[in-house]
Amino acid sequence: QVQLVESGGGLVQAGGSLRLSCAASGDIFSMNAMGWYRQAPGKQRESVAVITSGGSTNYADSVKGRFTISRDNAKNTVYLQMNSLKPEDTAVYYCNARGRSRLVGGFDSWGQGTQVTVSS
Repeated sequence: QVQLVESGGGLVQAGGSLRLSCAASGDIFSMNAMGWYRQAPGKQRESVAVITSGGSTNYADSVKGRFTISRDNAKNTVYLQMNSLKPEDTAVYYCNARGRSRLVGGFDSWGQGTQVTVSS
């Protein structure tokens, strides 16, 4: 239906930056929202940043001022620019996309997850 391909994860020192990318492809009639979620070991998955089709954004309090979510509508791609990274940002980051397909109906798709590790 709708597939997500992520890139940009890796290992970075505290204070550094990473840029995550997630490209959606497949049967997309309309995209309602795309976002990034993360799950650290022993913790619940949390929403990091979400951007709607209208451009509205929501950020977790822990990343406000440091992370920026953006999109390229022509490419159905969402980005997460992560600056001033902290060790507590270490987690598996998942891309999510929600919308309507042309043939089947609504979709709620997830990427495979990409590891972000921030060393002190």
